[in-house]
Amino acid sequence: MTEKWDVGSLIGTSSAYWRGCTLQAAVRLGIFTVLGGRSLSARAVAAAIGADVRGTGYLLNALAGMELLSKCGDLYRNSEVAARLLNEDEPGYIGHIILHHHHLVDGWAQLDAAVRSGGPVEQRSYGAETERRSFLLGMFNLASGAAPLVVKAVSLAGRKRLLDLGGGPGTYAIHFCRANPELQAVVFDRPTTESFMKRTVESFGLSHRITFAAGDFNRDFPAGGPFDVAWLSHVLHSNGPEQCAALIRKTREALVPGGLILIHDFVLDDTMDEPEFAALFALNMLINTTHGRTYSRAEIAAMLASAGFSAPHCIDPGTPNQSLVLAATRNENPEE
Repeated sequence: MTEKWDVGSLIGTSSAYWRGCTLQAAVRLGIFTVLGGRSLSARAVAAAIGADVRGTGYLLNALAGMELLSKCGDLYRNSEVAARLLNEDEPGYIGHIILHHHHLVDGWAQLDAAVRSGGPVEQRSYGAETERRSFLLGMFNLASGAAPLVVKAVSLAGRKRLLDLGGGPGTYAIHFCRANPELQAVVFDRPTTESFMKRTVESFGLSHRITFAAGDFNRDFPAGGPFDVAWLSHVLHSNGPEQCAALIRKTREALVPGGLILIHDFVLDDTMDEPEFAALFALNMLINTTHGRTYSRAEIAAMLASAGFSAPHCIDPGTPNQSLVLAATRNENPEE
């Protein structure tokens, strides 16, 4: 095992939030969108975003130092990556997930308090609607990048009806339906996501194949079953072990015998300390939820077996954030 840490790497990690906050501030101020395909001075950018020239100049220089902008004389221009991913006018825009991360900063700054108390902390509010919008659109940003990889790795050949639990904007349901022409899907989530989901599905021309059912899956469950495949993407980590086990049992009841359950999440190795992102994400759940955390492969496999699923196996779709899919099939009888 090679030595990972020294003075420089420790200080670099401690100050890493400087770069994150710089990126988040630029997205929040709309700097990359203002620049678009143009070269502008700090004064012109400051005027466009309604900010101080001195502060804007410092921020633009830092972004140039991070190679998100290029600087020529007194003019700044988007890099190729910034133009493609950080300009709100472009289809590849991922600024919503960056804004969601910005909304989490205050909580992460109080991680020591969350560890002491064992639960979530009081955080600055940006407004419920603003935070909900950045979360939903941020999840769409992330899922849009991961879904094509997942769909290639997960075969739904012969499956006809998919239940997407906690599916938000329906991104995965959309990609599964596009890849499987005979598949129809029901996205089940809170009522506040319905209008956004319907707009998203309509934009892909799939309103006739993907419908929405409103409710809270910890209390309710959608009618219209049975289904032959259930997709639970990033659902378990928001819930405690008892809630997860109950949800998996309810999912089994919504499936036909031989039905397939697919659990997609940041999954820990059985030592609970790898991969790094999944271990860090458990802290994000500590800060922001009462019972949420990340789970190991062994823990999820045990929940599946207890609920009446067999042949659990892990699928690695190669997503950028190292998420995994655990798949299993419903037994004819729970005791099997």
